Amino acid sequence: MWAYVIRRVLATIPVMAVVALFVFSLLYLAPGDPAAIIAGDQATPQDVERIRASLGLDRPYLVRFGAWVWDIAHGDLGTSIFTNLPVSRMIEQRIEPTLSLMVVTLILAISIAVPMGVVAAWKQGTIIDRAVMGFAVLGFSVPVFVVGYLLAYIFALELDWLPVQGYTPFERGIGPWFQNLILPAIALGGVYIALIARITRATMLEVLSQDYIRTARAKGAGQVSILFLHALKNAAVPIVTVIGIGIALLIGGAVVTESVFAIPGLGRLTVDAILRRDYPVIQGVVLLFSFVYVLVNLVIDLAYTLFDPRIRY
Repeated sequence: MWAYVIRRVLATIPVMAVVALFVFSLLYLAPGDPAAIIAGDQATPQDVERIRASLGLDRPYLVRFGAWVWDIAHGDLGTSIFTNLPVSRMIEQRIEPTLSLMVVTLILAISIAVPMGVVAAWKQGTIIDRAVMGFAVLGFSVPVFVVGYLLAYIFALELDWLPVQGYTPFERGIGPWFQNLILPAIALGGVYIALIARITRATMLEVLSQDYIRTARAKGAGQVSILFLHALKNAAVPIVTVIGIGIALLIGGAVVTESVFAIPGLGRLTVDAILRRDYPVIQGVVLLFSFVYVLVNLVIDLAYTLFDPRIRY
């Protein structure tokens, strides 16, 4: 068991190395001269040279990459060109809203989607099954920003039940904190719920046709026990896989959702940095998101052994 864990952890090192190389290369892959773009049309050659020096563009690529990796290893993600603040501090200031949004969305999506998929498989061919599949198609078809604006218009502007925009820190109370997050979480979780529900239904249909399920029914096991103890446990590996893959959807969707609901999180920070060509901030945020995604996939790989002890790579 521990040998498997160590192998999976070590396998993430080359992945993160490739990710770091790509993130660092964003500065060089951008069209045109990044220093000139950042400086603007009215900048003098001295201003351009100053920005180029601050970005390290006056040094060889490999030398700059080695220095950048060394700084990251010591917790230094660079300094913002426009705010002159450390990127790590800017991320620290913005991470709570994004983390809160993703956690609430994850809990909401899994608690809704998995039971939906299980019930749809149990009621295959009925109106319940068709309703779940119809919702899944709708969830994939409607963009996140459309759902977000629609929810804000109905529940915030028309009914005045929830705040339109903004974020309340958790330390000010769980009620105001949750009120600001429920609409963004629903908007962000729509596609995620549809994805998990479809995979859960498809996997459950396969498991429910197995002999041991018929044996459990013959022994008089209750329907709830069959669905959630016997079938769902054996269908967990594909479901857990798609939950892990869906983290990428949440990361990408958080950028749009935070913009729609004016949440001061990492998504808004990324958009602002892109608009201002603040490359150190872009690199820091993208590297953080990539690390989180790799870490989540590592956890998913390790979780496989809990559901199926036969899995050993």
